[in-house]
Amino acid sequence: MPATVLHANVLDALGRRITGGGLREGSVLTLEAIGTEFGVSRTVAREAMRMLEGFGLVRSRRRVGLVVLGIHEWQVLSPTVIGWRLEGDGRRDQLRTLTELRRAVEPFAAAGAARNATPEVRAELILIADRLRALGEAGEADHEEFLALDVRLHALLLGSSGNELFGSLSDVVAAVLSGRTALGLMPTVPAPESLDGHQAVARAVAAGDAEGAQAAMAAILGEVHHALVDDDAR
Repeated sequence: MPATVLHANVLDALGRRITGGGLREGSVLTLEAIGTEFGVSRTVAREAMRMLEGFGLVRSRRRVGLVVLGIHEWQVLSPTVIGWRLEGDGRRDQLRTLTELRRAVEPFAAAGAARNATPEVRAELILIADRLRALGEAGEADHEEFLALDVRLHALLLGSSGNELFGSLSDVVAAVLSGRTALGLMPTVPAPESLDGHQAVARAVAAGDAEGAQAAMAAILGEVHHALVDDDAR
């Protein structure tokens, strides 16, 4: 097996283990132990650990080894880290915190897009929202096209907001939407309110209605939040 595949496998296994709580803060890893457990060379183990260190999950300490760090050190906005966390036991907490972040950012991004988006983006948003409705009403919300369009719509809004910090969160939102879909945490048939909301956002942006775009996006994410709360209450 190629070394790149081997270290990716080791990276994923250890990344999930750390973010899922299987390896607690302060635990110590060594290249020798990793090599033995996964049957890989020291070079492969070192590359995997170098990447984990880049994600803020471990830190090398002389004469000790690689020490697992706490969540306050993690690159929590990395799509890779988000993906690992969504696959672990703490996925509900991860979805909650990401939804809170989205509620704080995306309504303002939508308002910014209403002020700053190009005519081409405004037209594309209308087309995407209409297609999402068609797919949703046809019961194809779990279709790859639905996910791709949903990701594209949110990326366009963030990227057209006029705020480069909002735009930098496009990959984060994509990771959340993709992760929820992959894990079966998205409804098979989207709520009519969600489809209405996406069309309302698109139309408000197209019309240059910043207040309307902000309110519509806030409503969409409010529904997401309430769905998570309802699931936790069951």
